[in-house]
Amino acid sequence: MAVTESLPLPAMENGEGKGGGEYTQDGSVDLRGNPVLRSKRGGWTACSFIVVYELFERMAYYGIASNLVIYLTDKLHQGTVEASNNVTNWSGAVFIMPLLGAYAADAYLGRYWTFGMCLLTLAVTIPSLKPPPCAGGVCPPASALQLGVYFGGLYIIAFGNGGTKPNISTIGADQFDEFDPREKMHKMSFFNWWMFTIFVGILFSSTVLVYLQDNVSWSVGYGIPTLGLLVSISIFLAGTPLYRHKVPQGSPFTRMGKVVAAAVWKWRVAVPADAKELHELELEEYTRKRKFRMDSTNAMRFLNKAAVKEDGSPAARWSLCTVTQVEETKQIVKVIPLLATMFVPCTLIAQTNTLFVKQGRTMDRHIGRHFQIPPASLGAFVTLSMLVAVVVYDRLFVPAIRKYTKNPRGITLLKRMGVGLLLQVVAMATASLMESRRLGYARRHGLDAAAAEVPVPLTIFELLPQYVLMGVADAFLVVGKIEFFYDQAPESMKSLGTAMSLTAYGVGNVLSSFLLSLVSRVTRERGDAWVTNNLNASHLDYYYGFLTVLGAINAVVFVALSSRYRYKVESTETIDIAMDVKGDTAKKIQN
Repeated sequence: MAVTESLPLPAMENGEGKGGGEYTQDGSVDLRGNPVLRSKRGGWTACSFIVVYELFERMAYYGIASNLVIYLTDKLHQGTVEASNNVTNWSGAVFIMPLLGAYAADAYLGRYWTFGMCLLTLAVTIPSLKPPPCAGGVCPPASALQLGVYFGGLYIIAFGNGGTKPNISTIGADQFDEFDPREKMHKMSFFNWWMFTIFVGILFSSTVLVYLQDNVSWSVGYGIPTLGLLVSISIFLAGTPLYRHKVPQGSPFTRMGKVVAAAVWKWRVAVPADAKELHELELEEYTRKRKFRMDSTNAMRFLNKAAVKEDGSPAARWSLCTVTQVEETKQIVKVIPLLATMFVPCTLIAQTNTLFVKQGRTMDRHIGRHFQIPPASLGAFVTLSMLVAVVVYDRLFVPAIRKYTKNPRGITLLKRMGVGLLLQVVAMATASLMESRRLGYARRHGLDAAAAEVPVPLTIFELLPQYVLMGVADAFLVVGKIEFFYDQAPESMKSLGTAMSLTAYGVGNVLSSFLLSLVSRVTRERGDAWVTNNLNASHLDYYYGFLTVLGAINAVVFVALSSRYRYKVESTETIDIAMDVKGDTAKKIQN
């Protein structure tokens, strides 16, 4: 049986303020902790300030990430495997840090944080902080100081990202009241348009910023997003009077740890047949503290032992948890297996900023006689295809399929993610076939035997299918993943739910580094390295094929797990209510 959440009582009697406006029903408050009027705060107006911040923040991140492998190989003189792993290791840190950010935000700090990238801009600007250019085929390695300053800047950004990333999207989603039918419908579209905005920022980074970095200077390419961040922080703060806030409700890790410890401590205690005999607070207590109470379920019944009352026991106080605390823990635990199936897909996504870019570097990038496309700019087609797919999905697919499935979302979140997984597998298989064609051309013309990597006279646009397919896959998988973990997390742990979805990227990037290092070492020891500094003499097609098989196996596991997953009743019931109200409103307008 799925979890249900009880509706909190109105913030004030009758739910109306002194000015006649209606208070939100989800416990939203202003910065002083006072209940807020629906007409005065939140909604798309408040979201516009938040979205601008995220637009510039993603522009800054991808302004670095999109072209980082090129900077590491061209400017810091690192090899293909080393540079690729440094990119994925950094990206891994960027997306693992949100777990700490989610803890801090939900426990004490609220949902704000900022970070900067000034040190990184200095590292690419000051000559003494960069190694000298290659001369006569000799490339001086970067010094410890030069590496320290550059990577120090990168990892300061990763640390700052931990405070902002899990919380900024949560702030946006919090601007819509779960218990207001109209706002519930808006919230269902929020993550689609949130990701749309993010990819607009990525599109600018992978075209304009990448071009400036390759053809003007890295200082300009890094300086623009730095200034953009400063402006966006000001805009974000300017919107503070319009934001709805959720009251910090303590560390989720502490509460979950207490539940597990209490259940283990009382492992011999029998769970009563009547759930009403378990320990729980009165509804008024939750309403007063603006929290949500949850009903007991039989799923993971062992954890219910934590809510069994033991009068007279010396450990009765610390080992007694409420039913709500137990059910919150269950909700997080039951999504962990699905979280694990997101690691491999995020490994596949990581290839777009590493090996895909290096692959494009080996091809003909000319448009006309003088203009050359930066290899990282082809990532813009991931963004463009994703932008188009999100609009088509939200405006055409969902309304059309809803008539047949009767599901307000068109298809369930897990089905949406499953479609994305399958498209990813097709994208990697396409990449493998294209690389096999490129390598075949290089071998027929003897380019694999050249002392240095020589560009293959095949247009870089032959790589478009794998980029486009990856972008369409993102529209299903990435958007669905963020919404799923946010939607299924308990109300008091929304930032943690968002952070879990982001952690998948972190683990996926670290896994990418591990797999690339392992495969490179094993194949090199066998005398036929799959990935070398000279891609024309490599077997990158084999490596892509290996990732394709890994993705297919992971997709099968995901389907098996998702078919047994049961959604929160609250998340489906409130949507159904919203749909009913929307239908009634439409009928009134027609009449």
